[in-house]
Amino acid sequence: MTITISQDFSGVTAWVFDLDNTLYPPQARLFDQIEHLMHRYVMRELNLSESDASHLRKRYWMEHGTTLNGLMQNHGIHPDPFLEEVHDIDLTHLTEDERLGAAISALPGRKIVYTNGSRKHGERVTAARGLNGVFDAIFGIEDADYIPKPQADAFAKVFAKAAIAPIGAAMFEDDARNLKVPYEWGMKTVLVGPAEDAPYAPDQTEHLAAFLEALT
Repeated sequence: MTITISQDFSGVTAWVFDLDNTLYPPQARLFDQIEHLMHRYVMRELNLSESDASHLRKRYWMEHGTTLNGLMQNHGIHPDPFLEEVHDIDLTHLTEDERLGAAISALPGRKIVYTNGSRKHGERVTAARGLNGVFDAIFGIEDADYIPKPQADAFAKVFAKAAIAPIGAAMFEDDARNLKVPYEWGMKTVLVGPAEDAPYAPDQTEHLAAFLEALT
């Protein structure tokens, strides 16, 4: 496996990791469970058919960044019950990843998780992956006042709480659109997933642990 790194990470002292499909492989298909629960929630709360709920969720994801943000903006949905319900998923098939934990621990400086999911979801998933004690903090969408990535205000709120300055920081994400603002702010950005034409991700990898090992 060849790892090519085009950016200079030598001055990075803060490391920001997305959660879903970034700190575990997409093959775990956790988001399939979350999507099913979101779909059920939208159908029930808005009294929609299955097809209408699917169309609405996709539109809100495109227009608002998350289904939740669309529901809050357009229907006055309270976020906490939604987050609790849609993240009540089965994690028993997730496996611990000692190699990834060691690679992250070896990075110099502060390490955080920042997810558009809930903080509790982040804590559950990192625990299931054997990453307890690896990160300095875990931030969920509630820490951004429910404003989702990729909105700039979301990053600003979380980075302020995490005491992270974009210059001297790096971000790892599976969704390229969530790297646009960090890239424009001067962060090192890495797309975690299959290669694609992502102008805001100079580096890409499908093997996060190997990529991080190459940095250290």
